[in-house]
Amino acid sequence: MTPRPAVPDPPPSPPGEDGASLNFLEAIVAADVAAGKHGGRVQTRFPPEPNGYLHIGHSKALYINFGLAARYGGRCNLRFDDTNPATEETEYVEGIMRDIRWLGHDWGDGLYYASDYFETLYGFAVQMIERGCAYVCDLTAEETREYRGTITTPGRNSPYRERSVAENLDLFRRMRAGEFPDGARTLRAKIDMASPNLNLRDPVMYRILRAPHHRTGTAWCIYPTYDWAHGQSDAIEGITHSLCSLEFENHRPLYDWFLDHFDAPSRPRQIEFARLNITHTVMSKRKLLRLVKEGHVRGWDDPRMPTLAGLRRRGYTPTAIHAFLDKVGVTKADSTNDIALLEDCLRAELNRTAPRRMAVLDPLKVVITNFPADRVEEIEAVNNPEDESAGTRRVSLTREVFIERTDFRLDPPRKYHRLAPGREVRLRYAYCITCDEVVRDPATGEPVALRCTYDPATGKGQTPDGRKVRGIVHWVSAVHAATAEVRLYDHLFAAPFPEDVPEDGDFLDAVNPRSLEVIPAARLEPTLIHAVPGEWYQFERHGYFCVDSGDSRPGTPVFNRTVSLRDTWAKIERRECR
Repeated sequence: MTPRPAVPDPPPSPPGEDGASLNFLEAIVAADVAAGKHGGRVQTRFPPEPNGYLHIGHSKALYINFGLAARYGGRCNLRFDDTNPATEETEYVEGIMRDIRWLGHDWGDGLYYASDYFETLYGFAVQMIERGCAYVCDLTAEETREYRGTITTPGRNSPYRERSVAENLDLFRRMRAGEFPDGARTLRAKIDMASPNLNLRDPVMYRILRAPHHRTGTAWCIYPTYDWAHGQSDAIEGITHSLCSLEFENHRPLYDWFLDHFDAPSRPRQIEFARLNITHTVMSKRKLLRLVKEGHVRGWDDPRMPTLAGLRRRGYTPTAIHAFLDKVGVTKADSTNDIALLEDCLRAELNRTAPRRMAVLDPLKVVITNFPADRVEEIEAVNNPEDESAGTRRVSLTREVFIERTDFRLDPPRKYHRLAPGREVRLRYAYCITCDEVVRDPATGEPVALRCTYDPATGKGQTPDGRKVRGIVHWVSAVHAATAEVRLYDHLFAAPFPEDVPEDGDFLDAVNPRSLEVIPAARLEPTLIHAVPGEWYQFERHGYFCVDSGDSRPGTPVFNRTVSLRDTWAKIERRECR
């Protein structure tokens, strides 16, 4: 079923402005502050697992957690929930911090790790055992899943559930001491195996895992699960508002149950919001890892990836991402936004800021037969029509120029306004030319050059006799043009909803085989040979391009197409979740 177009909620407004509406998260926080809850203090956190790079979906959580804390004079911690050494790496920690800084967020001195609290969490677990709320279980992982039951059938109690407090304490201490092999025993919360919420069916709190941790080394051979460490770390840090996406809604009763059964130093309030979903994109780190490991992309920072590293390399800007998040807003209901909205936010920014340049990606030579062979005429060109202060530049017109091959047709269709035999067009910023002769490849019959004449009276956009010349084509001097690699990127997934696959399918079936086209020898205005990473340009009629930060070298830039130009007939469609 085709989703109906969705109108986004209005963007969040700073509190206190006359007539400004608050989104539901702001309303909750504002009410807590007004009531003096937590002494009027606002403390949030952003808690990534360092098992991959951040993606565009994380930008919403960052935007909300850092933004709300700043608006209410609070602070937002950055805490790495590093509880699984088998999948976590220092590389990811460093990459996450780099991405957060790039987006403009600052955690100050509020940098923490769940591993900072391993000893404290262990002590909380001992409290749980002493109060009869946790037990050591000898079921294997497969048996634990079997005993858990399903959504429609209740679980069964573990045969080890009624061990005495003394036995559980002894076994748990021996687990820590390394007496048992990996996976032999777990520590589980003692809640309710018949609960309709599967998260409350005696969840695992600790497992035995002999793997070196990127911060604690081999000091521990038991590690807390995410569900046990996450909420308790919030309590240790004095978090007032634990803001997270909707997939954690069913975990909230578990986090609250934990807080009720040990001496928690504080009691955070968890509030869920809708995660960010975008068409033609997957947000699962597990799936993104598959794309990297199986070679469908060239790493986490491949410009086709939805990772912040990939978007940065593609040429996206923090301001464009934040403008997109403003438009999407903060809601409680899940929805899916068309990627065209994100692209439009970037396009709107680059339209104002990116200098214009001419680039020919598929060159066809034009020889202007009545233009002197030794003549070089400097033509004035506008740098950015949206920014008068950007001024103008000079481009060199010579006897031989390159135009786009698609700007010429041997047998033009009706209403074709570009170059064809006997037809006249204007070279951008320069003269009108008429095609007099087509030079063809003897073997294929394909055009290899055009012989044209120019009208000297038509410079600077003039047509003294009043004739209309509708076609305008861009060009570069064949003598002076720079040669560089240009990469044209498209959506990584051809299907708008790549995760909607049949039971026997795979999301990788939706990978777009034409998501990257490499043009090894595009012809560009000569000054572009000195372009460096961090620079954006609009290649006229092709789109907005940035200099690739990974493969460019001084004097050898590589250009990534960040986003195409918006055609006059294109429409932005935002779809709501079906």
